[in-house]
Amino acid sequence: MTAITVIGTGNMGQAIAGIAAKGGASVQILARDIEKAGTAAASIGATAGVVGDAITGEIVVLAVPYPALAEIAAAYGEQLTGKVVVDITNPVDFATFDGLVVPADSSAAAELAALVPGAKVVKAFNTNFAATLAAGELGGEPTVVQVAGDDDAAKKLLADVVTAAGLKVADAGALKRARELEALGFLQMVLAVREQIGWTGGFAVRA
Repeated sequence: MTAITVIGTGNMGQAIAGIAAKGGASVQILARDIEKAGTAAASIGATAGVVGDAITGEIVVLAVPYPALAEIAAAYGEQLTGKVVVDITNPVDFATFDGLVVPADSSAAAELAALVPGAKVVKAFNTNFAATLAAGELGGEPTVVQVAGDDDAAKKLLADVVTAAGLKVADAGALKRARELEALGFLQMVLAVREQIGWTGGFAVRA
C-alpha cells in the first residue's frame, strides 16, 4: 500500500487526500491547526497531525500556497530525501493578478527542487480545480491530472494512486515543463476570476 502525506487542509488538500484514500493509499494529513487536520482526516479514515510531525508518506503532497514552499522545505529538510514531493502551486502575483512571480526560465517546482535536492519533485494537480478533483470528472469525462518530473518512477507511483481512484494522468515530461503547467494553471484561474468559466470547470485533456 502506498503511503501519502498531504500537508494542507484547504480545498485542494482535502480533494487530493480524498483521491489518495479512494485510490487505496494510506493517508496522513498535516496542518498547522490540529482540529482542521483531524476533521479532514476523519472524513476519509486518515491519520492527522500538525506541521512539524514526522512524515509517514513516501509521497508528500505540498497542498500549500506558493510562499509556504520554502518554509515547508526548511522545516523538513533531509526528511524529504528520497521522498516523492508533489508541488501543486501556481506562483501567481496576487497583488496584480497579472502574471507569475517566478523568473521566466523557472517555475515554483524548479525552485522547490533546488531547496530539497534529495527529493524527487513532481509537479501535479496545479491545472485542476479542487471541485473537478473531488468530483473525479470534468465535462462528463474523467478528470485528467497533468504531471511533470525528472524521475519516471516517482511520476508512476503518483499516477498509480490517481488512476486507481478513477482519474486519468497525462505525463508532460521533464520537470522543466512545470513552467508551462504553471502558466496553464494561471490562465485557468484568470478565466474563472473573469467568470468565463466556473470553478467547477476548467481545461480538459482528451486523448
